[in-house]
Amino acid sequence: MIDTRPQVPVHTGDTAIRELVAVREIVHAFLTADRPEEVFQFALERVSPLVGATFASVYVVEENDDVMRLAAAYNWPERFRPFLGQMRVRLGLGPSGEAASERRIVEVPDVFADESLADWREVASELGFRALVAIPLVTRGRVLGTVTFYFAEATSTPESNGLLQIVADQMAATAEKARLIHDLRRANAALQESNEELERQYLAALEARRLKDEFLANMSHELRTPLTAVLGYTYLLQEGFSGPLTEDQRRTLAQVTSSSERLLVLIEDLLELTTLKRGELRVDVEAFDPRDALREAIEGTRGLPPTVALRVEVPEGTVHWMRSDRKKVVKILSNLLSNAYKFTTQGEVCASVETRNDLVRFTVRDTGIGIAPEAQQLVFEEFRQVDGSARRPYGGSGLGLALSRQLARLLGGDIELQSQPEEGSTFVVELPLEYQADLRVEAGPP
Repeated sequence: MIDTRPQVPVHTGDTAIRELVAVREIVHAFLTADRPEEVFQFALERVSPLVGATFASVYVVEENDDVMRLAAAYNWPERFRPFLGQMRVRLGLGPSGEAASERRIVEVPDVFADESLADWREVASELGFRALVAIPLVTRGRVLGTVTFYFAEATSTPESNGLLQIVADQMAATAEKARLIHDLRRANAALQESNEELERQYLAALEARRLKDEFLANMSHELRTPLTAVLGYTYLLQEGFSGPLTEDQRRTLAQVTSSSERLLVLIEDLLELTTLKRGELRVDVEAFDPRDALREAIEGTRGLPPTVALRVEVPEGTVHWMRSDRKKVVKILSNLLSNAYKFTTQGEVCASVETRNDLVRFTVRDTGIGIAPEAQQLVFEEFRQVDGSARRPYGGSGLGLALSRQLARLLGGDIELQSQPEEGSTFVVELPLEYQADLRVEAGPP
C-alpha cells in the first residue's frame, strides 16, 4: 500500500530539503507498491506541489507500439480527464514524445515564446500552463515512457531539474520492478500449470501401465491353459497312445512340442514378470549350495552352439550355502546363459560362482557380439532389444534380462553388465547369502 502519511512541510527555495523529502517519499512508495500506476500517481501528488507544477502526467509506451498511453495524472481539470485517457502520444512528436524518443529532458521555459510550439498556445491558454518539463523514464537501456510537469509561469526551472530527474528514475525503476514481478508471476503460473499437466500425464501413464500389466497377466493365464492342453495331447501322440507313428510324424510332433514349450516358457515369463511388478510374487526360501543352482541352470538351458565351448568355474571344497529362493536363482542364471548362447557364435561361454563375505557372485561371460555402451540399459527393459527391427538376426521377446534383473532385485541383489561391441559381454549377479525381505532392492524401472 502507498504511504499516506502527511508530507513534511518545506520552505520554498530550500532545494536540499525538498529533494530529501521527495526522495524519501518516492523510495518508500517504490518499496511498498506492486503496481507502477500507484507509484506514478503518488509521486506526482508529492512532487508537483514541491516544484510548483500546476499539473502533471505520466505516459508509458504501449508494448510493441510507437505510441504512449496515460498511466497517471495530477490536478488536470475535470473536463479534460476523459480526453487524457483516450489520447495517445506518438514517440517523437511533441515535448513528451521527443523526450521518450530521444531519451533526454525536453524543457520548454515559455510555450508562447517558442515559435515551434505555436500550435500548443491555444491548448496552453485553455489549460492554464506556460512552461513544461518532459523527462524520459529510462531503465536498463529501455525507454518506458515520459513524465511531464506543467507550470503556470514561464520558468527555466534549473534548480528543479535534479529533483525531477530523481523522481523520473524512481518511476522507471518502479515500472521495471513491476514488469519483473509480472513476468515472475506469469512464469510461476506457467510452471504450476506445466507441473499440473505433468502430474496428470504421470498419473495417466501409471494407469496405462497398470492396465497393460493387468491385460498381460490375464492374457497369460488365458493362453497358458489351452497351450498346456495342446502340449498334453502332443505328449500322448508321441507316446503312441493313438497308434504307431511314422518317422515324419514323429519329427513333426517334435517340432510342435518344441515350439509349444518355447511359447509356454514365454507365457510363464510374462506372467511371472507382471505378478512380480504387482508385488504379488512369493519368495520361497530354502537352503542350498549355490554351485548346485548354477549346475541346474546349465543342465536346463538349451541352445549352446556346437562352435562354442562352455566353461564352468566353481570353487572346490566347502562353500557357504544360500538361504534364498532356489528356483528364482536358477531362473536368473538360465536366462543369462540362454542370452549368452544366443549372441555367441564363436569362442566360449564361461559360467562361474564364488562367495564373498555375505554375498554370492554368479558371473556369465561370453565372447559374443557385445553391446554398445549407450544400449546397455535398454537390454534390461521389458520387450526391448538392441536391435528392435522385424528383420533382426536374433530372435527373442526381450523379457529374459528384464525378468532376471527384477528377480535379482526381489531377492535383495542386482545384475551388472560390462560389455564392448565385438568383444563379448559379462553379466554379474550379486545376491545376499541370506535373503531378507526388508533389505531387497525395490523392483522398478531398470
